[in-house]
Amino acid sequence: MPEPLLSHKARQFTESVIRTMTLEARRHGAVNLSQGFPDFDPPEELIDAAAAALRDGKNQYAVTWGSPAFREAIARKVRTFNGIECDPDLDVTVTCGATEAMIATLLALVDPGDEVVTFDPFYENYGPDSILSGASPRYVSLREDATGRFGFDPDELRAACGPRARAIILNTPHNPLGKVFTREELLQIADVAIDRDLFVVTDEIYEHILYGGRRHVSIATLPGMMERTVTISGASKTYSVTGWRLAWAIARPEIAAGIRKVHDFLTVGAPHPLQEAGAFALSLPDSYYARLAEDYDRKRRILLGYLREAGFRCHDPEGAYYVMTDIRDLGWDDDVALARHLVRDVGVAAVPGSSFYKDAALGRTKLRFTFTKKDETLHAAGERLRAWCDR
Repeated sequence: MPEPLLSHKARQFTESVIRTMTLEARRHGAVNLSQGFPDFDPPEELIDAAAAALRDGKNQYAVTWGSPAFREAIARKVRTFNGIECDPDLDVTVTCGATEAMIATLLALVDPGDEVVTFDPFYENYGPDSILSGASPRYVSLREDATGRFGFDPDELRAACGPRARAIILNTPHNPLGKVFTREELLQIADVAIDRDLFVVTDEIYEHILYGGRRHVSIATLPGMMERTVTISGASKTYSVTGWRLAWAIARPEIAAGIRKVHDFLTVGAPHPLQEAGAFALSLPDSYYARLAEDYDRKRRILLGYLREAGFRCHDPEGAYYVMTDIRDLGWDDDVALARHLVRDVGVAAVPGSSFYKDAALGRTKLRFTFTKKDETLHAAGERLRAWCDR
């Protein structure tokens, strides 16, 4: 047999199922409730700030790890909102999206033969990121309890963190489940990380999108965790600028120095004029974030109403902007088949649940929908689903 064209690493994972469903939505003229990007613009003043930076000579490279103005704005933000002490010159690395922040962090911290522990289900990048960094992924299940809330078994987490474990990936608020990890749960994770001398790499990109009075807690603020945590967040979700590719990783200087080196050779730097606009975004008043959560709560209720009317069993998200559904009451037991049917014949795109699980069988009866869309887009999708279930 001829030698394979691709590396062993690249052969261990598939193309993004989420992005594939977006292509399917475009191909079939479907309402795209698969990929989590808004179909509306950011606040007008952010666009004005970006335009002003373009006209003000900010069109060449910034400092590789972030423009001074943006890093200073990030440091102020994480001090006041997250409660993380932060030096903009030593602790902050600006990256091309949270996706790059995650892979740059793992490449900086993880060696071939190490293990990276991830909660399952998980955002689809985490497994490939572990593989690309040379590590083996290990998984800890998030299971639904009698109240409909997802949690994990601390003993299972401890068992997964064996002698080869190097890091735990945490995502809160969680994609795809919408779970917000409580302080008590974070203390359990911190206890294992400290006991086993592990890093925690925490993806907090949805930190401002919370429902029902829930509060976001950054694990770096817990006792003994600042020195072993990399906190990742960004502008994409909070300011509706997913195409700007602005994010950051916060870590103590010794770790940040490694992340910066990897980041430099991955992408050199994030777009300079958009970093200046990002600094402006981080100066918006508290009322912006309150309105953001209110708007998404309304969109959440709109989509939940349509999905339940169509016969989906839904998990109420506590944060982020996704609804994970169960399709068994509809008479389906194949997520991929139903996703194809919906996008081609009904005109609504969702993501097969199996793409979020290590064991695809665990997601075979699930679909994920996003509600980061205009109200009229959600209503259009809802009417298509209503017509489908009335047939």
